[in-house]
Amino acid sequence: MLQVTGLTKTYPTPRGPLPVLDGVSLTLPPGDAIAVTGPSGSGKSSLLYILGALETPTSGRVTLGDRDPFTLSPNALAAFRNEQIGFVFQDHCLLPQCTVLENVLIPTLVGPHVADAARRARDLIAQVGLSDRIDHRPGELSGGERQRVAIARALVRGPRLLLCDEPTGNLDHAAAANVADLLLDLHRAKQTILVVVTHSADLAARLPRRVELRDGTLHPHPAEPVR
Repeated sequence: MLQVTGLTKTYPTPRGPLPVLDGVSLTLPPGDAIAVTGPSGSGKSSLLYILGALETPTSGRVTLGDRDPFTLSPNALAAFRNEQIGFVFQDHCLLPQCTVLENVLIPTLVGPHVADAARRARDLIAQVGLSDRIDHRPGELSGGERQRVAIARALVRGPRLLLCDEPTGNLDHAAAANVADLLLDLHRAKQTILVVVTHSADLAARLPRRVELRDGTLHPHPAEPVR
């Protein structure tokens, strides 16, 4: 269960504090998925980075399972992120000198040992349809293929929470649809908690829940019932 309660985030600026999030609350059980939309600058990425424990909130509480990552020591927090949270960004962030297999294995190189890590990585690469590209480097792949590698990498440790920041933003329509199909199929198969920040109406419409972030708070999408 992902539980977010009264989350606020304020950034200091030369003109004074800039509030970005103002009392965000959200509950997502395992297997649930939500799209977060909203205009540029509304705080979508800030929310995602706080959910992923990459930024600290100004106030409020975030728990994943029964753990609040912001109460952990720096080393424990890094381990928590590595084991419990998968990230997929707009830019795939693959290492250009590494093969597909090596890129997918990167999260397993730190933290607790992952049994059969290579087998798990190969299975995920097969699931994203890239077994015939397993020894290729990112420069030899299309944009959609690189994003599929990033999804496999995000899932290699079996995270509870999968966070995606504009995962189809750099792709053409066909590649974006392919990546969306894959992302949702793997989410359902693995029963992750999925949070997708996106400007794409097509992608948002495919998720079971949709909210809009505006004025620092979450609002039900016009097509969604209030929960």
